[in-house]
Amino acid sequence: MRWPKYRVELSEEEKRQLESILRKGKSSGRKQTRARILLKADEGMQVGEIMKVLNASEDMVYRARQCFVEEGLEAALNDKPRPGKKPMLSDKQCAHVIALACSDAPEGHDHWTLRLLADKVVELGFAESISRETIRGVLKKTTSSHGKANNGASRK
Repeated sequence: MRWPKYRVELSEEEKRQLESILRKGKSSGRKQTRARILLKADEGMQVGEIMKVLNASEDMVYRARQCFVEEGLEAALNDKPRPGKKPMLSDKQCAHVIALACSDAPEGHDHWTLRLLADKVVELGFAESISRETIRGVLKKTTSSHGKANNGASRK
């Protein structure tokens, strides 16, 4: 177990803020657990005791204490933004794809397929290339379904 070199000393205002977070219960479970960790650490509980009482991992207890000491209360309570891949299509482009899927199919086709929509996205210059799976994900967010008779979209 790591030695707790990060000593948590909360001000009265910080204690009130943490207790308010726990009392309201409208924040995420992770945020509430971190608030409890900081309150227990302020009471003088050791890492092992906090782990047992809150059923939290050693890393979570250690990081909450470290983050509070180094960066402050807000940073200790909230997750930092995580890096991730940017979406292939913007919201406006997704709306265009959905509208396209609800329109008449291209000549020679009975209905829009994922492959046809992906080709159209490339043709329109929204992306250099795009997979059918990405198009499926965009369409899945809608309540419209061309396979059902009562989908809300009119078939012509």
